[in-house]
Amino acid sequence: MFDDQLALVFIKFLDSKLSAAFRESTAMDLFIVLVIGLSCLIPFFLWNCNHAKGKLPPGPTPLPVIGNILQINTKNINKSLSNLAESYGPVFTVYLGMKPTVVLHGYEAIKEALIDRSEEFSDRGCFPVVDWITRGLGIIFSNGEKWKLTRRFSLTILRNMGMGKKTIEDRIQEEALCMVEVLKKTNASPCDPTFLLGCVPCNVICSIIFQNRFEYDDKTFLTLLEYFDENFLISSSSWIQLYNAFPLLIHYLPGSHHVLFKNIAHQFKFLMEKIKEHQESLDFNNPRDFIDYFLIKIEKEKHNKQTEFTMDNLIITIWDMFGAGTETVSTTLRYGLLMLLKYPEVTAKVQEEIHRVVGRHRSPCMQDRSCMPYTDAVVHEIQRYINLIPNSVPHAVTRDIKFREYLIPKGTTILTSLTSVLHDDKEFPNPDCFDPGHFLDESGNFKKSDYFMPFSAGKRACIGERLACMELFLLLTNILQHFTLKPLVDPKDIDTTPVVSGLGTVPPFFKLCFVPV
Repeated sequence: MFDDQLALVFIKFLDSKLSAAFRESTAMDLFIVLVIGLSCLIPFFLWNCNHAKGKLPPGPTPLPVIGNILQINTKNINKSLSNLAESYGPVFTVYLGMKPTVVLHGYEAIKEALIDRSEEFSDRGCFPVVDWITRGLGIIFSNGEKWKLTRRFSLTILRNMGMGKKTIEDRIQEEALCMVEVLKKTNASPCDPTFLLGCVPCNVICSIIFQNRFEYDDKTFLTLLEYFDENFLISSSSWIQLYNAFPLLIHYLPGSHHVLFKNIAHQFKFLMEKIKEHQESLDFNNPRDFIDYFLIKIEKEKHNKQTEFTMDNLIITIWDMFGAGTETVSTTLRYGLLMLLKYPEVTAKVQEEIHRVVGRHRSPCMQDRSCMPYTDAVVHEIQRYINLIPNSVPHAVTRDIKFREYLIPKGTTILTSLTSVLHDDKEFPNPDCFDPGHFLDESGNFKKSDYFMPFSAGKRACIGERLACMELFLLLTNILQHFTLKPLVDPKDIDTTPVVSGLGTVPPFFKLCFVPV
């Protein structure tokens, strides 16, 4: 407690000094000011106190206050963690600021934690830039009973509404046909697919949350998508990694986190307006959508002072669902199209299989997937290769635990390197190469892999995994059923290197032509 209070005093003092410095010279380099300010503190005893708790795994020696932040490339955290794993093994500790983070690297360590000991590793770890917004509410960033009750109730609603069933599949197929019609209107001219690919999964989520969809040229809808797209890019930036390491300091300084907060405030306003509309037309005997089910639950629990079902929790929960169900799918689709442009021979094989199994006159359905092993392998390989959420969202241990020969205190943040699993060279030969053969056996049949963890694993695995898988298969097959993908440059010259790889992996900007077949 004394450590935390003293740290807060130092940070407030530093914040006031930095604010004065910015008023005097707005051109001063922010990072230099940060490093100079932190280097003046050097409270060694804070580091000593943190290090003394438990017997944490080995790791690089941290500097006072800033920890190992200078030893980690925030533009390519995956590479830094892989290098550290070579030196310290599959379980090691890094300090991102003053607090320790235990990193799990490789399939065996991650499986042991997230699957074999899923309950002990089921808390959500510290993620300050989002924690400041969610305040421990919702599904993704909550903990304890609040998380268990909210997740369980949300899953029940989703199942009641047909999640993973034919009703949701029909909804995706309807949206896919709308997407195809819009693509036809491009007349095979170059276009940026970003927002169109965001419209489809977002409309599917909209139908679940408040039972309606938007036209693809609706300004409110496009603005909402723009916020999601920009937030994903900002959240994956080096600046946000710095914010998460020094939240009390960075929060009050200029930076892209303020754009993130502003965008989220606009999203909350949109969601609150939808909730208000539902309150005015709510029929307790005939719930229409997710919001109705949640509002009815709030009313039933209104006399329970300890209830987790509140209006604030509803807002954060549906915001979680929008974020997880829109940007992740749309980014995967966009990156997937880029990979298909890069490898036209793969695209041709997928189209041949689609036309052979499905034909040209009916829409693909999920039943077709079992007869389309190559297409299924391509969809899996896209997710494996792009590695959308490289280190998942941080976990934490629910109690003091012994993990292997180490003692990890309750609440310690756990970082799981999904990259180390999805790009394991023993499971996936030449893992840095895009090869659908990673998911095919010698006979050309689809081959499952326990190492396929793009949605994480265990109790914190994404609740929308089945929905996302349906969307990716149905949308990609609909596109390739109706169009040939034409790049604007020679496929050999297409660069698939992500522009950012932080919280998420963001593909480079590109345009293409959708040429009707």
